[in-house]
Amino acid sequence: MKFDAPLIVVDDMARSRHFYEQLLGQKVKFDFGPNVPFEGFSIHLKSHFQSLLGDAAQYPVAPKAHWGELYFETDELEPIQQRLNEAGVEFIHPIREQPWGQRVMRFYDPDGHIVEIGETMEAVVWRFHEQSLGIDTISEKSSMPREFIENVIKEHASDQTSGG
Repeated sequence: MKFDAPLIVVDDMARSRHFYEQLLGQKVKFDFGPNVPFEGFSIHLKSHFQSLLGDAAQYPVAPKAHWGELYFETDELEPIQQRLNEAGVEFIHPIREQPWGQRVMRFYDPDGHIVEIGETMEAVVWRFHEQSLGIDTISEKSSMPREFIENVIKEHASDQTSGG
């Protein structure tokens, strides 16, 4: 068996599609009307999803459960945060550094699902390297293995010398 993707329930398909497509740049794989898979997750219209579950009293679909989140990574946190602020998105917190050094932000989608966007761990390692931290210190602070850190530094150094 292979896990495919999480599915979140939404109240308004058009509003949610706008949020994920326009604000977060996600690409639709298929449009099945009440079920729209993106690359990595799907959104499903609440009224249709509830009909698939059956009795709403026995199997209610509740908003803002705070039991999970959709997680994305990018190297462009600040522009995305600005775009979300301009769109009036409700933030749990703006960009802040986690104990392992990764910078992330968390906010709600239009249906109250938590969304987290963080910088890649490669970006974390490179930022620490640019702060003149040694490999052992980077590993201790980020919990990333030495081999990963060495590869990131090597790849970034190679990209810089080749103009990439």
